[in-house]
Amino acid sequence: MVIIKVRFHGRGGQGVVTAADILAVAAFKEGYWTLSFPMFGAEKRGGPVVSYLKISEEKVYDRDEIHDPDYSVVLDPMLLGRDVVLGLKGWLIANHPSLEKAKERTGWRDTVAIDATKIALEILKRPITNTAMVGAFAGFTKIVKLNTLKETVYEWFEKKGEEVAKRNVEVVEKAYKEVEG
Repeated sequence: MVIIKVRFHGRGGQGVVTAADILAVAAFKEGYWTLSFPMFGAEKRGGPVVSYLKISEEKVYDRDEIHDPDYSVVLDPMLLGRDVVLGLKGWLIANHPSLEKAKERTGWRDTVAIDATKIALEILKRPITNTAMVGAFAGFTKIVKLNTLKETVYEWFEKKGEEVAKRNVEVVEKAYKEVEG
């Protein structure tokens, strides 16, 4: 059984858990089996948070932490360091304005960088980067289709108001297209 393993790194309040959950729902809508779960340190806004996502064509039962991810997604550029690439088998998708500096800070060659903070500030007027990083992940990997992701994000944020939902969809689409190539 092939399982795509994704590890998300961020800080409490940045939407790390939400990012993994949104991708899990979108992938499930496309016929995959998914499992997402967080790992918290001290549950405090601003504290380090790691969340995990497993995507497979078969049912996933294993809830173990991911020590050998296929992808590592970093929402907070201040967290870029060697620990976010520990055990990484594939690509680092980083929120950073400079690809070269992201590579330099982590020592990881296979890196995609996107200025998710800039996108979030432009559209959401807040530095919450989860939907930008979800869009970047989907745009780079093509595991989830853009339309499915937009639908999922809209449904997720609709309870906070239609304007919030529309803006998050706009963030996802911009980030998706920016890394799509």
